[in-house]
Amino acid sequence: MATCPPYPTYPTHPGGPAGGGLRHAHWWQRRWVRYGALITLLAMSGLVILALVREQTGTEGFLVGLGLAVFPVPLLIAAFRWLDRVEPGPWRNLIFSFAWGACAAALIAIVANSFATRWIATSTADPSSADTLGATVIAPIVEESAKAAAVLLVFLFRRRDFTGIVDGVVIAGITATGFAFTENILYLGTAFGTDQLSGERGLASLTAATFFVRVVMSPFAHPLFTVLTGIGFGIAALSAERQHLRRVLLPFGGLLLAMGMHSVWNGSSTFGEYGFFAVYAAFMVPAFGLLTWLVVWTRQRELRTVRTELPAYAVAGWLTPVEPHVLGSMRARRLAREYAGHHGGKAAARSVAEYEAYATSLAFLRHRGRRGRAGADFVVRERELLDELWRRREIARPALAYAARVVAPRIPAPPWPAHTGGYGYGYAWAYGQPADQPQGQPHGNPYGPVAPYPAYNPYRT
Repeated sequence: MATCPPYPTYPTHPGGPAGGGLRHAHWWQRRWVRYGALITLLAMSGLVILALVREQTGTEGFLVGLGLAVFPVPLLIAAFRWLDRVEPGPWRNLIFSFAWGACAAALIAIVANSFATRWIATSTADPSSADTLGATVIAPIVEESAKAAAVLLVFLFRRRDFTGIVDGVVIAGITATGFAFTENILYLGTAFGTDQLSGERGLASLTAATFFVRVVMSPFAHPLFTVLTGIGFGIAALSAERQHLRRVLLPFGGLLLAMGMHSVWNGSSTFGEYGFFAVYAAFMVPAFGLLTWLVVWTRQRELRTVRTELPAYAVAGWLTPVEPHVLGSMRARRLAREYAGHHGGKAAARSVAEYEAYATSLAFLRHRGRRGRAGADFVVRERELLDELWRRREIARPALAYAARVVAPRIPAPPWPAHTGGYGYGYAWAYGQPADQPQGQPHGNPYGPVAPYPAYNPYRT
């Protein structure tokens, strides 16, 4: 499994001091202050939610709930990480998302749901209707909004790591996994306490029934709801910067769909004796299958983007002719990492994994540039990625060549010439051409002379 590469730091202003504008920033704008405030917020939320859950379940119930609730967590995280294998995002985003879901979002949900339900019961003098309204209306709105906040924060403050539908799905799914983890502790611990009072044991106990419904049958329920919000943010990330209305309405529409699906799921118990199973079979399973297909299809489309965009960099001499095909195949990428690990150890395998991730980011960047969706720092970001690839080429190229021989031994050289200009084609006019092309300083090169890297001619034998 690929390790997550270290992503390049944001570029400083040309000629400016390291750190750019943050050198003279106010203290509350400094990165360590913001990170410290976020960690403190999540830690305090975790302590409060721990105290609330333990108070409701008791120490023994909390420990039992914790032990049972942890079962689906590794499987769900592994599934979302698998979806993110084409361009793996940094682990810090996933850790934040899980912590937000398990601590902050869960705390917001417990406090808000309890307050709203008690207020409705007091106002209507009908506790049963208050519980039903709380489960089918209040809980979906509060919980999905709390979980969507994590997706919004990553979308706003980690924009470079949030480039499409898969990123939205992964962030949303990990957040919901953390939320479901805390919620399962509460439900399983409460069920265990009830069984202790009633003397129930074994498969006939409420704990066993709760475990079967929440952990065995529907561990994907909360991730499925919140993934709809993530898809909305993912499509918004693919939109051009000037499409402000679309970038607002799409996430909001995804959030409304998540709330609606959550409401139907929570209301299934009011549909009769077999309402839960009817909703599960007729609604949840098809929705899960459709969304799984959508995400897998999107992942395959990302691999096609890699195969389509990277040959231009091979023509310019930055990649070998076989690399776009190898980097567009998950099997070939895995073989390259294994080859590097076998001959060079873990450090070599990590370098190849980083090379693959940077090349994928480069392909996505160029794809956005051709569609007019790249930011103003397109050329700077492209240069960063190309420099990262060049530093790892001596380790990565033999491994990728081996993978090419195994997976696709006959790969023809691309027939088209190097591009020479236009937005989205900075690799040719800014960094050099093949050896049989005239060398020099093309018009508009923001870096001055052509980069002093040896030219590589993919057509010369």
